[in-house]
Amino acid sequence: MQLYARDVGQGTPLVLLHAFPLSSAMWLAQRERLGSRFRVITPDLRGFGGSVLGDAEPSVEVMADDVAALLKSKNIGRAVIGGVSMGGYVAMALCRRHPDRVRGLVLADTKATADPGTARENRLRMAERLLAENRADVLVEEVLPKLLGPTTMHSRALVYGRVRGLVQSAPPGAAAWAQRAMAARPDSMDTLRGVKVPALVIVGAEDRLSTEDDARAMTEALPNAELTVIPRAGHLTPVEQPDLFDQAVAEFVTAVARSTP
Repeated sequence: MQLYARDVGQGTPLVLLHAFPLSSAMWLAQRERLGSRFRVITPDLRGFGGSVLGDAEPSVEVMADDVAALLKSKNIGRAVIGGVSMGGYVAMALCRRHPDRVRGLVLADTKATADPGTARENRLRMAERLLAENRADVLVEEVLPKLLGPTTMHSRALVYGRVRGLVQSAPPGAAAWAQRAMAARPDSMDTLRGVKVPALVIVGAEDRLSTEDDARAMTEALPNAELTVIPRAGHLTPVEQPDLFDQAVAEFVTAVARSTP
């Protein structure tokens, strides 16, 4: 199965993996800004946007294999891999399954630990509800309020409206599949300890889903990592604070390009 992906710019390949339950449309600002400096590739993970869901069992490993296949199809040996939230889980799975494809790693608003029991049960319950009701309003009710920080909710109406629209456009079947995949994901702390490339960990200061403590734990586990905390942003730092996010990522990718072949 071939992922649909937008591919802009030239230079060091930078793959950006979107959050749940959005699509590569969330990376509009990054394609415009970072695409002037790097080759920015933003795939729709399976079932979202322009990518079909297929019939594989729900798994972040399957999603990582999809990304590796996309790189192979584009004749890209290694790329800087960045992921937000669910995209971060996929990026870590890529490090586990296809480490030779990773030139640098950006983990934003995500966590390396597996879901505790209650969180896993909540994902499975939501997946069942999505399939039973077959409507994206389930995501608007249960997920949207947690995605954005208080600053965005109170003073960035356009950002809120855009994210709400992206959430509403998520196919319920794909969202249910992804919830089951995330519920089954393994702990990735050992994976991070074995990463041999530079890494950048980013977290929004107002993120309630993946906290600063989660970000610090990943930074400490990674052998060569730096942490950037972005103020006045929640779980979607690239959308809530694109200028600060893009600046941090651009500096990191530039440094990676200079230090690694």
